[in-house]
Amino acid sequence: MAPTLLLADIGGTTTRIARAGLDGAAFDTRVEPNDGYGSLEELFGAYLASISGEKPRAGVFAIAGPVDGDDVRMTNRSWSFNRPELARALGLNGLVVLNDFAALAHGVPTLGRADLVKVGTGHRKPGAPILVCGPGTGLGTATLIPRSEGGYDVLPGEGGHVRLGAVTADEARVVAHLVREIGPVSVEHVVSGPGLVRLHRILTGETATSHAIIQAALGGHTRELETCHVFLRLLGRITGDYCLLVRALGGVFIAGGVGAAMAPLFAGSPFRTAFAEHPPYHEHLAAIDVQVVVHPTPGLAGAAAVGRRLLAAL
Repeated sequence: MAPTLLLADIGGTTTRIARAGLDGAAFDTRVEPNDGYGSLEELFGAYLASISGEKPRAGVFAIAGPVDGDDVRMTNRSWSFNRPELARALGLNGLVVLNDFAALAHGVPTLGRADLVKVGTGHRKPGAPILVCGPGTGLGTATLIPRSEGGYDVLPGEGGHVRLGAVTADEARVVAHLVREIGPVSVEHVVSGPGLVRLHRILTGETATSHAIIQAALGGHTRELETCHVFLRLLGRITGDYCLLVRALGGVFIAGGVGAAMAPLFAGSPFRTAFAEHPPYHEHLAAIDVQVVVHPTPGLAGAAAVGRRLLAAL
């Protein structure tokens, strides 16, 4: 029987798990709520116990947080593990652990037209860096740096933890409120799923889940739509800032669960205007291609891209 990989995209709220072969096609895909388990070992142990056939030989795990060495700690959840110890516990001959947005970035070159929604005009410059940025439980960032021999190196970042500034009066009100409430304000305190909830509460006085806010906005409800437009204006400005840092002329991909859910809202929002509103670089930014990733499991697609090389070496 052909060897298989264990793939995982481990977020702050849920974990997506699948198996894949050398062709990278995922199967036995599941989405597990993290709150149902006490540790990653327990979560993966339950998955492996439930599948039939040959157990995976190797694994690639994308995780929400920085990865530096074998001891890994998640950013938005109190889970931690040692990579070699977890590999042994799961019976894996090899285990690669990488930042979730780094994994997603590895998968971007494999995405097709059906996986993307274009935002405004713009074009991609071949051989130029590509930025991946997106709101989910937090705000993730990664950059694809082209290699001279082809392909890309992926540079993960922690752009969600950059300090948030305000330009408009409503943004200043939000930042001032959060400074009183939580202290120094980072980008992902507002531009994320939990951040959307905070933003709506501050702007309207109402409390709702991020899902409910987005669904109401999609249905044309004025207050929720206005909240989403403020959110997308901030996301646009922040993404434009990050583009200037890395000269992402190869294009921008907005990913993450919140970004995908909001995909229909981008066209009528201030996102593109705020993205390019950086004199004297307005024309430079206005020409950059921006796409929203709507692939259902882009992190797993990236993990599979990394895993094919790992599996071939075993």
